[in-house]
Amino acid sequence: MSGQMVEFKIEVVVVPVSDVDRAKEFYTRIGFREDVDFAGPEGFRVVHLTPPGSAVSLVIGSGVTEAAPGSEQGVHLIVADILAARAELVAAGVEVSEVFHDAGGVFHHAGTAHRVPGPHPERRSYGSFASFADPDGNTFLLQEVTTRRPGRISHAVYRSAEEIEAALRDTALAHHAYELELGHRDEDWPTWYAAHLARAAGLDS
Repeated sequence: MSGQMVEFKIEVVVVPVSDVDRAKEFYTRIGFREDVDFAGPEGFRVVHLTPPGSAVSLVIGSGVTEAAPGSEQGVHLIVADILAARAELVAAGVEVSEVFHDAGGVFHHAGTAHRVPGPHPERRSYGSFASFADPDGNTFLLQEVTTRRPGRISHAVYRSAEEIEAALRDTALAHHAYELELGHRDEDWPTWYAAHLARAAGLDS
């Protein structure tokens, strides 16, 4: 063995839903990008959705998980400004809790235990939260992160030309499926995908 650890990167979180179209409408309404909507035989369906600026996506669908709809609890969405993020969700018609921090000052407790109203008093990174749910009751938390702790990777990293090629081939396949759904070619896709790559790399788009 070379001694170099294999990288284990979280790619998707599978969120169990009862009504795929209702869930898809919810997530796209709050700004998640639809990457793939694939329908297969016997009701199988995969919808791939990516939050703005995220390297990790959600998958919803039918036949993709045996978990009960609404059973995903506590997916964290990292934001730079929790007050602005909450306001955006409210404007999109989402019921969001008030911003809170935990009485212990480290990480929130389960449910609503030990919630203290308002952002962390020092506005400490990782310390302020707000919660909301999708139509099935799957719960999400906004967590404000302004300065990452050492060792945390906040952007996409490619270590070779082969990895970049693989990413581009995956993109081409996904985009071909999207064009089939549109019914025409999307000539401007390099523009919006370049902006997506810039965000993933931590660059200003």
